[in-house]
Amino acid sequence: MAQKKALIIGGNGFIGSNLARMLADSGYSVTSFDIVEPPRRDDRVRYIMGDFFDDNVLAGVIKGQDIIYHALSTINPGNSNEKYMMGYGRDFIQTVKLFNMIKDTDTKLIFLSSGGTVYGDQEIQPIKEDTLARPINHYGNVKLCIENTLRVFDIQAKSKMMIARISNPYGPGQDYNKGVGFIDAVIKKTLAGQTIEVWGDGEIIRDYIYIDDVCSMLVGLASYEGGYNLFNISSGTGTSQNRILEIVKSIDSNVKYEYKPARSVDVRKIILDNSRIMESGYNRSLRGLEEGIKSVYDYHKITC
Repeated sequence: MAQKKALIIGGNGFIGSNLARMLADSGYSVTSFDIVEPPRRDDRVRYIMGDFFDDNVLAGVIKGQDIIYHALSTINPGNSNEKYMMGYGRDFIQTVKLFNMIKDTDTKLIFLSSGGTVYGDQEIQPIKEDTLARPINHYGNVKLCIENTLRVFDIQAKSKMMIARISNPYGPGQDYNKGVGFIDAVIKKTLAGQTIEVWGDGEIIRDYIYIDDVCSMLVGLASYEGGYNLFNISSGTGTSQNRILEIVKSIDSNVKYEYKPARSVDVRKIILDNSRIMESGYNRSLRGLEEGIKSVYDYHKITC
């Protein structure tokens, strides 16, 4: 059997680079496509540097791929209320073009959406995939616009497109300076002797999941042939920022933090129901939060 080809758009980012490693571990021929240099190179991965927003470049890169993971975004939750036109005018439009390019092919596409922002404020938790999504910031709304367009292509063209709503991943390779990553910020700032800024009272609750677990689920979706095309990628457990601070403080007593006024872009509580992905054939146990944070702390203590 020929080796399957996997392309990651935005492959040199946090999720993309870890996903490339795990796909290579699973026997795929992996191509990472990005405009930025990879943080580190893997000899098993082919790297193509180019512009996702150049139609000709994009068409050439996706040709002949068996599966495409779309992990690229030019905005983040924190800056989306100021830079929303980049999301709608660039990310959304170019992704529609991507859908059009593959709609008549056998290529499978998995769009990496945002489970932490798409759903918005919800009373019933954990949140199931069929819950009405009501994002409160433009980042989540751009993701939802892309999702809805994907569904139409999937229905009209009978294409092979899927949505992975990822909760709050953490782990090696993350960079909180890009606007996401509370655990990453707490660990790195603690090691640097800096003060962590907590927006609000610290009781914002998120569904944190270790990056290897995220990537393992995403690799599993590549071979999924069931009836669903939307999956929550999550731990199914909610944890407050104050609890994160407590866990890191139990490892390193030098944690310093201060509370800042709450931000309008932040949903108060997000816990995603992960039963669908766990029942899809996924048979790997998830890493516990305390174990995961200790692992990331030890990693950065050596590398920082």
